[in-house]
Amino acid sequence: MLMNKNKRVATEKGNRVLITVNVLGSAGPMRFVVNEKELVAAVIDMVLKSYAREGRLPVLGSNLNDFLLYCLGAESDTLSPWETIGAKGCRNFMLCKKPQQSPKSAADENFEAKKRASGFAKRGGGRWMSWINKSISLKVAPH
Repeated sequence: MLMNKNKRVATEKGNRVLITVNVLGSAGPMRFVVNEKELVAAVIDMVLKSYAREGRLPVLGSNLNDFLLYCLGAESDTLSPWETIGAKGCRNFMLCKKPQQSPKSAADENFEAKKRASGFAKRGGGRWMSWINKSISLKVAPH
Protein backbone atom coordinates (compact mmCIF):
# COMPACT_ATOMS: atom_id res chain seq x y z
CA MET A 1 0.00 0.00 0.00
CA LEU A 2 2.91 2.34 0.65
CA MET A 3 4.26 1.78 -2.88
CA ASN A 4 0.94 2.74 -4.43
CA LYS A 5 0.84 5.90 -2.36
CA ASN A 6 4.38 6.87 -3.46
CA LYS A 7 3.55 6.23 -7.11
CA ARG A 8 0.51 8.46 -6.92
CA VAL A 9 2.55 11.24 -5.35
CA ALA A 10 5.12 10.94 -8.13
CA THR A 11 2.48 11.16 -10.86
CA GLU A 12 0.83 14.17 -9.24
CA LYS A 13 4.07 16.14 -9.52
CA GLY A 14 4.11 15.71 -13.29
CA ASN A 15 6.29 13.88 -15.74
CA ARG A 16 10.02 14.23 -15.32
CA VAL A 17 12.00 14.28 -18.55
CA LEU A 18 15.64 14.30 -19.55
CA ILE A 19 16.56 17.41 -21.51
CA THR A 20 19.79 18.32 -23.27
CA VAL A 21 20.93 21.94 -23.34
CA ASN A 22 23.71 23.05 -25.68
CA VAL A 23 25.32 26.32 -24.65
CA LEU A 24 26.56 28.33 -27.61
CA GLY A 25 30.37 28.34 -27.54
CA SER A 26 30.69 25.60 -24.92
CA ALA A 27 32.49 22.29 -25.40
CA GLY A 28 29.57 19.97 -24.87
CA PRO A 29 25.92 19.60 -23.92
CA MET A 30 24.50 19.64 -20.42
CA ARG A 31 21.81 17.18 -19.38
CA PHE A 32 19.14 17.72 -16.75
CA VAL A 33 16.12 15.87 -15.43
CA VAL A 34 13.31 18.39 -15.08
CA ASN A 35 9.59 18.44 -14.58
CA GLU A 36 7.62 19.05 -17.80
CA LYS A 37 5.71 21.82 -16.03
CA GLU A 38 8.91 23.67 -15.06
CA LEU A 39 9.08 27.22 -16.39
CA VAL A 40 11.69 28.06 -19.02
CA ALA A 41 13.08 30.81 -16.77
CA ALA A 42 13.71 28.27 -14.00
CA VAL A 43 15.47 25.94 -16.44
CA ILE A 44 17.69 28.77 -17.74
CA ASP A 45 18.57 29.66 -14.15
CA MET A 46 19.37 26.00 -13.41
CA VAL A 47 21.59 25.74 -16.50
CA LEU A 48 23.49 28.95 -15.68
CA LYS A 49 24.14 27.87 -12.09
CA SER A 50 25.29 24.41 -13.14
CA TYR A 51 27.43 25.88 -15.91
CA ALA A 52 29.19 28.20 -13.44
CA ARG A 53 29.56 25.45 -10.83
CA GLU A 54 31.31 23.20 -13.38
CA GLY A 55 33.65 26.05 -14.35
CA ARG A 56 32.87 25.84 -18.05
CA LEU A 57 34.12 28.36 -20.57
CA PRO A 58 33.23 30.89 -21.85
CA VAL A 59 32.02 32.58 -18.68
CA LEU A 60 28.37 33.50 -19.22
CA GLY A 61 27.19 35.40 -16.17
CA SER A 62 24.19 34.71 -13.98
CA ASN A 63 21.46 37.07 -15.19
CA LEU A 64 18.85 34.84 -16.82
CA ASN A 65 17.29 37.85 -18.58
CA ASP A 66 20.37 38.04 -20.83
CA PHE A 67 19.70 34.63 -22.40
CA LEU A 68 17.31 32.96 -24.83
CA LEU A 69 16.42 29.27 -24.95
CA TYR A 70 15.74 27.84 -28.41
CA CYS A 71 14.04 24.55 -29.13
CA LEU A 72 16.22 22.49 -31.50
CA GLY A 73 13.68 20.86 -33.72
CA ALA A 74 11.30 21.70 -36.49
CA GLU A 75 10.64 25.11 -34.94
CA SER A 76 13.57 27.31 -34.07
CA ASP A 77 11.54 29.85 -32.12
CA THR A 78 12.68 31.16 -28.79
CA LEU A 79 10.79 29.91 -25.78
CA SER A 80 9.09 32.50 -23.61
CA PRO A 81 10.42 32.58 -20.02
CA TRP A 82 6.86 32.07 -18.76
CA GLU A 83 6.22 29.03 -20.96
CA THR A 84 6.58 25.51 -19.58
CA ILE A 85 9.58 23.52 -20.78
CA GLY A 86 7.39 20.66 -22.02
CA ALA A 87 4.97 22.86 -24.00
CA LYS A 88 6.59 22.23 -27.40
CA GLY A 89 7.42 18.57 -26.75
CA CYS A 90 11.09 19.23 -27.49
CA ARG A 91 13.90 17.67 -25.44
CA ASN A 92 16.92 19.33 -27.07
CA PHE A 93 17.58 23.02 -26.49
CA MET A 94 20.16 25.70 -27.31
CA LEU A 95 21.01 28.46 -24.83
CA CYS A 96 22.26 31.69 -26.42
CA LYS A 97 23.03 35.17 -25.17
CA LYS A 98 20.64 37.86 -26.34
CA PRO A 99 22.17 40.07 -29.02
CA GLN A 100 23.30 43.35 -27.53
CA GLN A 101 22.82 46.53 -29.49
CA SER A 102 25.89 48.70 -29.24
CA PRO A 103 25.01 52.33 -28.59
CA LYS A 104 26.32 54.84 -31.12
CA SER A 105 29.31 56.78 -29.94
CA ALA A 106 29.16 60.54 -29.60
CA ALA A 107 31.63 60.93 -32.47
CA ASP A 108 29.37 58.94 -34.83
CA GLU A 109 26.36 61.02 -33.87
CA ASN A 110 28.30 64.29 -34.34
CA PHE A 111 29.53 63.19 -37.78
CA GLU A 112 26.01 62.27 -38.92
CA ALA A 113 24.62 65.55 -37.59
CA LYS A 114 27.28 67.59 -39.43
CA LYS A 115 26.69 65.62 -42.61
CA ARG A 116 22.95 66.29 -42.45
CA ALA A 117 23.46 69.97 -41.59
CA SER A 118 25.90 70.59 -44.43
CA GLY A 119 23.57 69.06 -46.99
CA PHE A 120 26.53 67.26 -48.58
CA ALA A 121 24.41 64.50 -50.06
CA LYS A 122 21.74 66.91 -51.35
CA ARG A 123 24.12 69.20 -53.24
CA GLY A 124 25.60 66.43 -55.32
CA GLY A 125 29.01 66.62 -53.69
CA GLY A 126 29.55 62.97 -54.44
CA ARG A 127 30.03 63.57 -58.19
CA TRP A 128 33.76 64.15 -57.90
CA MET A 129 34.10 60.84 -56.07
CA SER A 130 32.43 58.95 -58.90
CA TRP A 131 34.76 60.70 -61.38
CA ILE A 132 37.81 59.57 -59.35
CA ASN A 133 36.53 56.01 -59.19
CA LYS A 134 36.01 55.93 -62.96
CA SER A 135 39.46 57.34 -63.69
CA ILE A 136 41.14 54.86 -61.33
CA SER A 137 39.30 51.94 -62.87
CA LEU A 138 40.56 52.95 -66.33
CA LYS A 139 44.20 52.89 -65.20
CA VAL A 140 44.01 49.38 -63.69
CA ALA A 141 44.68 46.84 -66.41
CA PRO A 142 42.49 43.72 -66.39
CA HIS A 143 44.23 40.39 -65.82
